[in-house]
Amino acid sequence: MREEKIYRILTINPGSTSTKIGVFDNDTCILEHVVRHQRQELVSCPGPGVFSQKDIRKQLVLEALKENHIPLETLDAASGRAGRLPPMESGTYEINQDLMDSIPDPLPSPALLGMVIAKEIADEYHIPGFIVDPATVDELWEIARITGFPEITKVIHVHCLNQKAVARRAAAELGKGYEDCRFVVAHLGGGISIGAHRYGRIVDGVGGSSGEEPFSPERAGAVPGVLFLDFCFSGNYTRDEIMDRFVRSGGMFSYLGTSDLRETEAMIADGDKKAELIFEAMTYNVAKAIGQMYAVLDSDVDAVILTGGLTYSEHFRDKVIKRIRNMGKVIVYPGEFELAALAQGALRVLRNEEKPKVFRKK
Repeated sequence: MREEKIYRILTINPGSTSTKIGVFDNDTCILEHVVRHQRQELVSCPGPGVFSQKDIRKQLVLEALKENHIPLETLDAASGRAGRLPPMESGTYEINQDLMDSIPDPLPSPALLGMVIAKEIADEYHIPGFIVDPATVDELWEIARITGFPEITKVIHVHCLNQKAVARRAAAELGKGYEDCRFVVAHLGGGISIGAHRYGRIVDGVGGSSGEEPFSPERAGAVPGVLFLDFCFSGNYTRDEIMDRFVRSGGMFSYLGTSDLRETEAMIADGDKKAELIFEAMTYNVAKAIGQMYAVLDSDVDAVILTGGLTYSEHFRDKVIKRIRNMGKVIVYPGEFELAALAQGALRVLRNEEKPKVFRKK
């Protein structure tokens, strides 16, 4: 029997105060490590903006690999998370100069540093560098782009990397290919996004602080438009303050002073009726948005998939499932699988199971 070739893949996923790294031998994770950053450490990096954090994050990645006895010379590929790039189809892209030239300035978040660090390591060790299913994947149906306001065309920013990963996993468990399935996938975490997956493409969805998604532990989500106009033009808030309410201090936090679902559940256990109401409202709005995407798929799905950190809460997921149980099969994958998704996308290319996509800057 022919022995399977082992490909070793480094994955890099930067967050606001951490850098997660993984090393995979094919599908097997041999290292998962989280580098924690002190905010002051990042703020004091020389140079303006988020991009100034690149060198210190890269150095800490290299130190973690050394400490865990993984020589860089043993790597076959490096795969980095990609944030806000121009709209593109899903898939695995080899990082080329057009992608690097498309990095926005200033960098809006640390996510794209995953791509930058992966590219630098890949170039140094003469291996391919990849991104997989970036945050700006846009496969919307044209009908989904129409908003009723000609000056505004809908764009989509869902948790594509994790959504596609769990959809592929569910398809395999159902004995089918992802491209043969129809799923509603709900990523439920600090931010919430819900996508309608139809035969390998996310044809509609809500999320990414677009103002269409359900409110989450820290994001405001869908707010009635006319009332929100009054709020914006009240003269009491700046644009930055309003945006902060939308993406960092809205949602459950704005009602209860916490974005930690465990704390909210403890408040409920202590008899806090307001906490119980807000918890119930969050599950209610999640179920309602899942129903929207169920309708997009003609009320015909292989499964509804729940994933993300909130699904660790049995209470939370049971509340959602109670409202959607008549939609058919519900599959729950608690947590996030972004490091594995970065590795699996690279592995499909290394095994010649799919060709890498090529991004060209317009």
